[in-house]
Amino acid sequence: MIKSSKAHVSEPAENLEKISNHLDELIGDSLQLEKKFASEIKLVNPAFRKSAKNLLHYLALRRHDIRELQEQLAALGLSSLGRAEGHVLASLQAVQQQLCYLRKCEAAQDLHALSFPESTSLLRKHTEELLGLAPTHRNTRIMVTFSAELATDFDLICRLLQAGMDCARINCAHDDKATWLKMVNNIRRAEKELNISCKILFDLMGPKLRTGPLNPGPALISVHPTRNELGQVVAPGRVWLTAVDAPPVVPVDAVLPVKANWLGQLQEGDQVKFQDTRGRRRAFTVYKKAENGVLLHVFKTSYIATGTKLKFKTPLPKPLVAEVGALPLLVRPIVLKKDHFMVLDKEPIPGKPAQFDAQGHLVKPAHISCTLPEVFDKAKPGQPIMFDDGKIEGEITEVKPESLLVKITRANDKGSKLREDKGINLPETNLQLIDLTEQDKEDLAFVVKHADIVNLSFVNRPETVFALQEELKKHGAGHLAIMLKIETREAFQNLPHLLLAAMRSNCAGIMIARGDLAVECGWQRLAEVQEEILWLCEAAHLPVVWATQVLETLAKKGRPSRAEITDAAMGQRADCVMLNKGPHIVSAITLLDDILTRMQEHQHKKTSMLRGLHVSQLEHFYENQANKS
Repeated sequence: MIKSSKAHVSEPAENLEKISNHLDELIGDSLQLEKKFASEIKLVNPAFRKSAKNLLHYLALRRHDIRELQEQLAALGLSSLGRAEGHVLASLQAVQQQLCYLRKCEAAQDLHALSFPESTSLLRKHTEELLGLAPTHRNTRIMVTFSAELATDFDLICRLLQAGMDCARINCAHDDKATWLKMVNNIRRAEKELNISCKILFDLMGPKLRTGPLNPGPALISVHPTRNELGQVVAPGRVWLTAVDAPPVVPVDAVLPVKANWLGQLQEGDQVKFQDTRGRRRAFTVYKKAENGVLLHVFKTSYIATGTKLKFKTPLPKPLVAEVGALPLLVRPIVLKKDHFMVLDKEPIPGKPAQFDAQGHLVKPAHISCTLPEVFDKAKPGQPIMFDDGKIEGEITEVKPESLLVKITRANDKGSKLREDKGINLPETNLQLIDLTEQDKEDLAFVVKHADIVNLSFVNRPETVFALQEELKKHGAGHLAIMLKIETREAFQNLPHLLLAAMRSNCAGIMIARGDLAVECGWQRLAEVQEEILWLCEAAHLPVVWATQVLETLAKKGRPSRAEITDAAMGQRADCVMLNKGPHIVSAITLLDDILTRMQEHQHKKTSMLRGLHVSQLEHFYENQANKS
């Protein structure tokens, strides 16, 4: 460092003084903001006091555009402050001291700032308290969202743990308390049998805006054989007949209930004939007979309803006939195209598609309800509205006390399907939702008995964090770790206040829910928004979970996309990466484990780790060429 400094002794003294004055200004602003929020700092948990101060120092630093200063410092061979998040004052002071050496002036006063090693230690400590000890071979943890089948599939949970799962996420927006309890019991049992630790996170539903129910259609199912690109049948449709609601022996396209005495007479190879709901003649072939049912194959598309008559020939004069029992009602989605209109209802009226007359003119627009009545008091004409993770976009054109009229501004060319229980986003509408929902309070009474971490969904303001902390105290669970799920534009804008609020807890962290966040902030801004969240959380020494659609294609379809591999590698900059459920989830965990293990040799937070590269050994090329010759 001394040699580097001497090389720049020719720098004009007035330039060095100007740079030094700029640093003094940054240090002064950092201390001033700390003083301004002294009362807030006193309220945070003692374990987070130093971290809260450093967060304020970082916010003061980022109020300035220091890009020119960074270039000047880099030209002098000094730190350009590009990695100062975790230790802002220490970084500023270290650079100032080096400038004093160059200027041959008295060293700046020691501010007793949070040191570089102490910053690293605090982040590690807070991460271990929230997410448990890291595996021996990697630092970034892996979280997996649980689905209902894991309530009964103990073996799969064992495989998840063995593949590298460190934390299980149970979403209170789905299933019920009985199912959640089975999941918890399976996790705890697997932990003991495998001697592998696993944290359990419960995700409170929060004030999620969702579409309401749709008007059910007929009791109908359709079965389709698999065809290739030439339209040729390459695999039959598979149907399971059962009289006792027994599960099929293999995955099937449909399950049909029939009477037991008729079913018992079927034999392998029999032809079961019927007319489908369109009057088309169709036939099933009995492929396999099992103890509680019969597996059928069909080679033509068939539509079957409650009451459809099935018959097959026997040595008797007349064929034996049975009727298909009660089938579930078919719920048809609403199909929306660009420039269509749709009514969003305040009351939970079952939704219906648009109605057209014989000439194709609109008679009545489609309508569907919304789960949050607050929307109708706060929404204004001209504001954007999105459905189903942004797949459908619209604009509110008219606001009434009981409804909103929405004009669709973006959808698929052939129409986008909107179903019930799909997310609604209003990125420019301030709903001012502060308190916990009644459903969250009800769920929390169960959650506190089983959770290691409580995740607060759709949190926008610090008051909601305080409400959760108070509710936890009422249950005698003030010690529980909390996590804030950042998924709205308002939450991102209020992030510093949310971080300070979270630091009032014993243990806390942040989840970047990139799906809703992208819809709210705009897809083009997601990359920069998630970067800013990572920076602020590193300044606060709070662990971050990188969530939504990580290796999604692999988990669901068995093969990742190239973009997903790069995205998963970027997750190394967080402290935990979350995977969603899917039939190939074990493969997704295995690959993610390998990616994270490799990437930690190259990246830690924002810092590039410069280990030796094999590709840098140029001599090997010429040696190999010589050996070949």
